Amino acid sequence: MKQVRLQKTSDHYFKRAWEVYQEAFPIEEQRSFEGQVKVLKENNYHFDILLNGEEFIGFILWWNFDTYKYIDHFATAKAHRNKGFGKLILNKLMESTDNPILLEVELPTSSINKRRIKFYERIGFQLNQHYYETPPLKVGLPPLQLLVMSYPDLISKNDLAIFVKKYHPIIFKDD
Repeated sequence: MKQVRLQKTSDHYFKRAWEVYQEAFPIEEQRSFEGQVKVLKENNYHFDILLNGEEFIGFILWWNFDTYKYIDHFATAKAHRNKGFGKLILNKLMESTDNPILLEVELPTSSINKRRIKFYERIGFQLNQHYYETPPLKVGLPPLQLLVMSYPDLISKNDLAIFVKKYHPIIFKDD
């Protein structure tokens, strides 16, 4: 499997990745297209797609900060779900760093949310129980209440507060 970093919306596969992004995430968790154009210009932001040969498998959108890697969005194309590609994509990122990795999950209020959490736990992520809220990605929507998962270890409430203060202004810039 090959990982390719996209840096512009005109890059080959961006349109396909954007379609999967829009299909995989609820509207309140999606950046606007204009917001995506802006974050693509950030040096520490990665819009990585995964290919099997020339076939689009999925993507992982992540930030490379000095003390953490932060997974912004991650999904596989419908045709490739439940085939082990998600685990391969995450393992590749996990093996590439000594820094802790953070990602957000919806509250475990539905069976699908609970399944996602279990998926991440099987790979080695830990579910932190600290209250966590993100600014809305689109104007007019409420903040999101989520939980943070971390790899390889749990993080303290204080470390999460420092992460929010230092990195949320970068991650959640206004569109």
